[in-house]
Amino acid sequence: MTARPEELLADLALLHRLLVAQGVLDAFGHASVRDPSDPGVFWLTAAQPPGDAASGDFLPHDLAGDARAEAPLFAERWIHAEIYAQRPDVHAVVHHHAPAVMPFCLTDVPLVPVSQTGGWMGGAVPVWDAATHFGDTGMLVSDPAQAACLAQTLGRGPMALMRGHGAVVVAADPRELAFRAVHACREADHQRRARAMGGALRPLSPGEAAQSGAVARGAIERCWRHWTAALSTPGACE
Repeated sequence: MTARPEELLADLALLHRLLVAQGVLDAFGHASVRDPSDPGVFWLTAAQPPGDAASGDFLPHDLAGDARAEAPLFAERWIHAEIYAQRPDVHAVVHHHAPAVMPFCLTDVPLVPVSQTGGWMGGAVPVWDAATHFGDTGMLVSDPAQAACLAQTLGRGPMALMRGHGAVVVAADPRELAFRAVHACREADHQRRARAMGGALRPLSPGEAAQSGAVARGAIERCWRHWTAALSTPGACE
């Protein structure tokens, strides 16, 4: 039996509330962490709203997507399982349908880094299209084959979009995941507003993305403290 990494799961529960407050998650979507003592295990809740997630709700899943639970499991737990299986460097995953990124899942307009806090994206975010590989689907990643294909599109990158569906973002831990998930949505907002102004969009060059991404890593903890402080402030939007 895998011992519960309580401090990590407390961060994961807080991450769920943070992402709801920041408009990344709503009633749908889910985040997980890899177990620090067993890389073949990740922690994810049973199927429930992310805003309700408490540290005691997380269940150990293996890389086949199996977990012992009386409640129904997420149909898309395979996303997490296959990414962890293909990416030993990844220790936190979120799948979401944030309104900010959805326009980039519905058009051929690429989501690219345009500001300092988007440099971690590296370049244009790849888009996975289930129809290309599996024909008509219910738009859920509902089996290991689809999830493995999505993970291949993600490759070694930090993020992938899913046509007509949403996004998946990966990171080293819940705090880095919060930074990436929130700022990806902000990059998307910046681009939609900039394009509405007319003129040519000016994305970061590869060199600018690399340098700004390295600088922004120092801001992860600052952002985490800022966002989580707002959660505990009386009258704050939660």
